[in-house]
Amino acid sequence: MNLDTPIEFIKGIGTERAKLIKNVLGIHNLEDFINFYPIRYIDKSKIYTVSELSPSLDIDIQLKGKITDIQEVVSPKGKRLSAKFRDQTGTIDLVWFRYSKWMKESIPVSKDLFIFGKIQAFNNSFSMPHPEIETDEAKAISGTLLPVYSSSEKLTKRGINNKLFQNVIYEILKNLPQLIDENLPENLIKALKLLGRLDAFYNIHFPQNPQLAQQANRRIKFEEAFFFQLGFGLKKLHQHTKSIGNPFPIVGDYFNNFYSNNLPFDLTGAQKRVLKEIRTDMKRSTQMNRLLQGDVGSGKTMVALLTMLIAMDNNFQSCMMAPTEILAQQHFNSIQDLLKDSNVKVKLLTGSTKTSERKIIHEELLSGELSILIGTHAVLEDIVQFKNLGLVIIDEQHRFGVAQRAKLWAKNKIPPHILVMTATPIPRTLAMSFYSDLDVSVIDEMPVGRKPIVTAHRREKDRAYVYNFCHEELKKGRQVYFVYPLIEESETLDYKNLQDGFDHILNHFKSYNIAMLHGRMKPDEKDQAMQYFASGNAQIMVATTVIEVGVNVPNASVMVIESAERFGLSQLHQLRGRVGRGAEQSYCILMTSDKLSAESRKRIKTMCETNDGFKISEVDMELRGPGDILGTQQSGVVDFKKLNLMTDSQIIKLAKLAVEQLLEKDALLVHPNHQSMKNFYIRQYKGKNKWSKIS
Repeated sequence: MNLDTPIEFIKGIGTERAKLIKNVLGIHNLEDFINFYPIRYIDKSKIYTVSELSPSLDIDIQLKGKITDIQEVVSPKGKRLSAKFRDQTGTIDLVWFRYSKWMKESIPVSKDLFIFGKIQAFNNSFSMPHPEIETDEAKAISGTLLPVYSSSEKLTKRGINNKLFQNVIYEILKNLPQLIDENLPENLIKALKLLGRLDAFYNIHFPQNPQLAQQANRRIKFEEAFFFQLGFGLKKLHQHTKSIGNPFPIVGDYFNNFYSNNLPFDLTGAQKRVLKEIRTDMKRSTQMNRLLQGDVGSGKTMVALLTMLIAMDNNFQSCMMAPTEILAQQHFNSIQDLLKDSNVKVKLLTGSTKTSERKIIHEELLSGELSILIGTHAVLEDIVQFKNLGLVIIDEQHRFGVAQRAKLWAKNKIPPHILVMTATPIPRTLAMSFYSDLDVSVIDEMPVGRKPIVTAHRREKDRAYVYNFCHEELKKGRQVYFVYPLIEESETLDYKNLQDGFDHILNHFKSYNIAMLHGRMKPDEKDQAMQYFASGNAQIMVATTVIEVGVNVPNASVMVIESAERFGLSQLHQLRGRVGRGAEQSYCILMTSDKLSAESRKRIKTMCETNDGFKISEVDMELRGPGDILGTQQSGVVDFKKLNLMTDSQIIKLAKLAVEQLLEKDALLVHPNHQSMKNFYIRQYKGKNKWSKIS
């Protein structure tokens, strides 16, 4: 037998049971079985007496005694098998609701034996449904913790129960030394004080004590994290060997003059740390590939500008690409304003740019006169050519396709350095795992003086109060958003919709100008509506989630989100980020129905308790799972049996560091001590991971 042996050839299973186990549990061979880990353990080292039982004893227990008075009982609810169990201190009832003739005949009567199970209490008497029975004292009293495996009623009805799993896995483990090799380097096991692989399998299934179970758990989690990181590390190594980049060794006058004379505020510690990481990357002659995470308003644009000034100091041009004209215009306005006292030329290129202006931009890019270009998809056109493009910054990368991004890479003979920015906080453990092909930087501080947004939960009965509050803010000269989940009324979903909402707002705010924005509008109509609001000509914006990214109106101080239970946590956080961008106190009001699911209550409660996008993303992952947060493309990758991306960040960090150190010394895994690891990786992961380049 070997690890690939199908389970139908295992003693006690057979063809029919194997088919059921495959369908329900996805276990196909011996290796799947040893990776079928217990969900908990039971301790059979203690034997209770009947007199020690109490209703508060909510664990599986073991008793020693004799079974008597076994009989079938017929009632309106059906048949059951009933018996008495006696020891020297008292009697309890045993009951089997599902049984067969052979079971009744096989129960030993009037013999010393052990029963094991969970007790139930009723009217000061105790019973034990479906107890496990053992006549062999050596098997009944064990020094080990016995595993409990997940199952289902469908399996149990066919005799595929916990006892069967224990027996099967125990028999496989007896043959394990002949079947399995160590898959981690010996020096790594010693350095991290990990259990060996054989010991880990024994002690995850049949641990001698809780400490060994914990050590086995740690080893298996590390192994999962290690080989997952190894796949990413090999991909990253392969990419970097082909991605030569232009080194930027100089930090010169453009950067220093701006930093000393024109910086409008002191950088946060996080901004300084991130700039140092970027600076270290760009000194090298390999292409930088860095993800910059930062919450809404954390100062990513300032970091981007300072990075572009370093490019200029090294005689290179920069390009920043945004997904929408509104966002590109915002970046252009803010960067142009920051550079107003310098001689740095910045221009904007979008679908709306006039032909005459486009011609000038094209000429200035080719001549090198234009140092910084900000734009939308328009910068991808073949006619847009640079003299010396050295840095590309992409805002909200997930909104651009791979082929689109590749067009920018090709606009210079040597690929430009890449800085990807996102305002959607991703839990640190996820970023660490799933963006291993990028180096990750995090701005986790907000600028000094920024007032946190006050978030409140209100229901329909509070609507008059909410409207009065909005009136008070509007009287102060502020502006207000009303956001709806739907454009029109839905026959199946009982949520507020924009069409009805717009009429309702018109009726309650008659003295104010109101703009409308939704996804079915044409691009120029969207821009007009947004400019109408951004300019202050409209005091109220009624919109759907099209305002989620890239709308910057510092004067807007209130956002009312209708049917807030309809939105996910990340989306609520992104929407809330549209206010709080000015100096005034801002507010986000979450309107919901009276009846909320437990998950919806947790989302709303989290939003009201914190403005920290990273804390919110942790709760979001807890509720939705990592696959949903990363998108469908990555969701299938998260197939860890033990590793938990929420709680095992330290193990992930250890694994990532171990992989980096290993590949630095042995990039092709040719060292003799690495052959078992390499073979395991190829067998387990190469076919599953598209980035596996090693052979």
